[in-house]
Amino acid sequence: MTQLLSGNSLVDSLEISDDGLTAISMILDERRNFSMSMYKDKCMKRRIAIRMRSCRCHNATEYCNLLQQSEQELDLLKKALTIHVSQFFRNPSMFEKLQTVILPHLFQKAAAERKKLRCYSLGCAGGEEAYSLGIILREYYSRQLLYTPVEICAFDIDSDILHAAARAEYNDDRLKDLSDSFRDRYFAPNGHRMQLSAEIRDMVSFHLHNIMDVATFDPCQLVLCRNTLIYFTRQDQEKILRGIAHILPPGGILVLGKSETVVGEVRQLFATICPVERLYRRL
Repeated sequence: MTQLLSGNSLVDSLEISDDGLTAISMILDERRNFSMSMYKDKCMKRRIAIRMRSCRCHNATEYCNLLQQSEQELDLLKKALTIHVSQFFRNPSMFEKLQTVILPHLFQKAAAERKKLRCYSLGCAGGEEAYSLGIILREYYSRQLLYTPVEICAFDIDSDILHAAARAEYNDDRLKDLSDSFRDRYFAPNGHRMQLSAEIRDMVSFHLHNIMDVATFDPCQLVLCRNTLIYFTRQDQEKILRGIAHILPPGGILVLGKSETVVGEVRQLFATICPVERLYRRL
């Protein structure tokens, strides 16, 4: 495998050749059944370089040798490549729009059809997004919850991240956009961290799934897929969006991140509700 590797030093340039990326990808695929092919090369190289620096590896050859010998580093690398940093009520204006415009419509439609309201958080990372939705529902829609069952499902590809999300213990930086009233009502100190209350934790279920397979998920009415597509290639972005369109009924809602948009032919399947907050309605 060494003939595939770049010998360029990362100490100064922090650059990884395409051959070096291929070699690292092959090791992850063989040893952890994790494929990097769906992710953008630039993002993967940047995160790998951070791991290389922390291990004091000077080039891709040294790092591949380490990966062949260290199960721990394989796990740390996979975690580094898949983790998405988030926080509660990230981009508060989007959650305000969700609360005042989107959820009333979805509850009305679900009640008229006598169906449960199913909401998905894709690439959920630490669960902050899904739990933020739960707080909104508990705060502003307690009456509707008595008559319309709501299911919040959060998905990620990393089992360790999902276990941590289910524990719902957070550092203060994850709560910086949280109002004082929400913080006091729904969090309690737990050592050096803050523990989310059981009434919100119990509203969310966590599932180990690859969002490339989202087309196989059960139908739902709301999909939050924020700051996740940016890590994927254009081709795989379109595949994920087609899958989301497949599970959303007419009138279903898709929410993307601020730097994301509906791309390719999938644009014909969605109408824009709010271009600023990246809110789309399934046609």
